[in-house]
Amino acid sequence: MNDPTRPAGGCPVVHGEDPTRLYGSGAETVSQALYAQLRERHGSVAPVLLEGDVRAWLVLGYRENRRVLDNPLQFSRDSRIWRDFEEGRVDPASPLMQMVGWRPDCVSQDGEPHRRLRGAVTDNLYAMAGRGVRRHATYFANQQIDAFADAGQADLVAEFAEYLPMLVLTRVFGLAAKEGRNLAESSKQVIKGGADALVHNERIMGILGELAARKRKEPGSDFASGLIEHHATPDEDEVVNHLRLVLITAHTTTSNLLARTLQLILTDTSWLSGLVSGQVNLSAVVEEVMWNSPPLAVLPGRFATADLELGGCPVKQGDLLVLGLAAGNHDPEIRPDTGVSVDGNASHLAFSGGPHECPAQNIGHAIIETAVDVLLHRLPGLRLAVPPDELTSTASTWESRLDSLPVEFAL
Repeated sequence: MNDPTRPAGGCPVVHGEDPTRLYGSGAETVSQALYAQLRERHGSVAPVLLEGDVRAWLVLGYRENRRVLDNPLQFSRDSRIWRDFEEGRVDPASPLMQMVGWRPDCVSQDGEPHRRLRGAVTDNLYAMAGRGVRRHATYFANQQIDAFADAGQADLVAEFAEYLPMLVLTRVFGLAAKEGRNLAESSKQVIKGGADALVHNERIMGILGELAARKRKEPGSDFASGLIEHHATPDEDEVVNHLRLVLITAHTTTSNLLARTLQLILTDTSWLSGLVSGQVNLSAVVEEVMWNSPPLAVLPGRFATADLELGGCPVKQGDLLVLGLAAGNHDPEIRPDTGVSVDGNASHLAFSGGPHECPAQNIGHAIIETAVDVLLHRLPGLRLAVPPDELTSTASTWESRLDSLPVEFAL
């Protein structure tokens, strides 16, 4: 029987029902179970409340996510058209602004400004990839493992995945390695949100501002110097904000993806035995994780440039939309049986899509592949130290992070 409250295409009008809260007191745990409930209630697009009870549309459907990502003329990344902010319903000091607020960087803009700034970033990311990311990852992976190799046990989240990408980034940015742990912690807090997000963001901006000033005087063969010297001539604010953008997103997504890749390898021993025997390529494992546990579950944010309909929902000009990457990857419309292998299928949403698709995915892959390779060679007999169902995760609005991954290995 048809639901009389559900218009064709979804987005039912449920009288008296408040949007689902995704953050803070009374929030529901962000999970595939919640996404399924929202699909049942609303269809492929659902009204939600973000931190500070900020209203948004959560895009759940795969096709709807693709439509938003691929059409910047309809769904802009420029938050200066965000109606709720312009009309004073969002506090400028809200922690949410660290994720959705406008900045002088390429992800906050569309059209020619986006192309100019993205060109400066991608040119230097490619140069960075050619300057030994795998060599740096090998060095720091061995350094991390040295700290626990004689113990016969470790937590591969806290002692390995949580900091390794940031240590690599400090080297390619031209930062001191001693900054790595503080920057990793601050990046995590910015993504997590909450009262401390602004403080941690200011800490990151301070460190990167000092780096940019130093590299203007003493340039080197590093990402910061390359960005400063690029022919697109980013100004001082643009340089520091792009350093922030790459540092936070590259570290948080890569560390999360590394932890989830290790989790899959250690909880499904067929993957581990395939890797050890050489019958499985690690890239296949990473693709599986990106389908099932993308490092960003929800991507901020897009803003409707006009009144339109999306998934049957009446989206108004200036509305905020957040993209359910994890939900879209599990959309039963395009993936009715999640038990079927996705080997060789790279059409997941994990790296976003359209003009703003992540340009650093090859660097993340290089760090992860190197880290896993070093780990398996250094730690014979590596195995999970607890039953798989005892592993837990902590979810925020934007991501779900593995809490710990205790392992044992032979000495």
